[in-house]
Amino acid sequence: MSKRMTRFTAATALLAVLGAAPAGAADSWQKVGGDSRTGVSGLAYEGGTEGGDGVNALIVHDNKKSGQPRISRITSTEGSAVVTPLTWEGTEPVDLEAVEPIPGLPGEYLALTGRGILFRLKVAGSTVTVVDYTPLPSIGEGDDFESFALVAREGRLAALWADRGAGAGRPATLYAASLTFAPWGQPLFGAISQRSYRSAYPTGDSTRHISDIAVTDSGRILVGSAGDAGDDGPFDSAVSDAGRVTLSAAGRVRITLAASPTVLGTFPGYKVEAVECLPGSADALLGTDDENLGGYVRTMPFCATN
Repeated sequence: MSKRMTRFTAATALLAVLGAAPAGAADSWQKVGGDSRTGVSGLAYEGGTEGGDGVNALIVHDNKKSGQPRISRITSTEGSAVVTPLTWEGTEPVDLEAVEPIPGLPGEYLALTGRGILFRLKVAGSTVTVVDYTPLPSIGEGDDFESFALVAREGRLAALWADRGAGAGRPATLYAASLTFAPWGQPLFGAISQRSYRSAYPTGDSTRHISDIAVTDSGRILVGSAGDAGDDGPFDSAVSDAGRVTLSAAGRVRITLAASPTVLGTFPGYKVEAVECLPGSADALLGTDDENLGGYVRTMPFCATN
């Protein structure tokens, strides 16, 4: 069986487990955390289960105190979802907000903290090892990061990340740059471009205009946006089609944002902080960090290739 077909089978199994009901359906979310320490701040597709009947995905938690979980694995098969905290080796990060698999390097990931420290990780079994870490380039005053995505085209990589913004007075700032790695593993960035972004939904003083980013195979930029009124809510969120990104053969990254983002789905009562397109599928896996109310996952058909 080809790798693409294996991924498609795994993605299909996940859809059977989580369902793809309309955005407002109460039974379409699957609970994976019960308190503020176990919410889903970011997630990354890891691969299919050994039996081929489900998927593994990594989730990161925005915990800050020693001994609290930083990264876990969700193993989803039909009828169950098991969350297992992983063992961390190396410098322990504070406030992990996003995680992304590195294309072409199985078992390796980039994970980002809220203050802009990017960790390169290697995951083997239940152990996470820090390969290297570095600050993001061009961190602006007051930037608070919740999102990170990678784009792969013809052997080249580009990274997208964003300051989340805050209400009407501070739009999000979306950054993009080409990405390579030093021989010892450190991420290296090319020239930086940036764009301002305001969410179409939700709006208001508690809005985080970009709570996560995903990029489809065709280069569409999907953006999660969230309203967070406090540790007990109320929460609100949406996923929107924000524009497109291209990566040229010469490594040039170009972002084109829509004048009016298209809202693909709204999720009253939930704070979406993770958006991940599933390989071989048109579906996105969404994760929430609902603070004291825990965390949830579900799928929605947002990653069509057009």
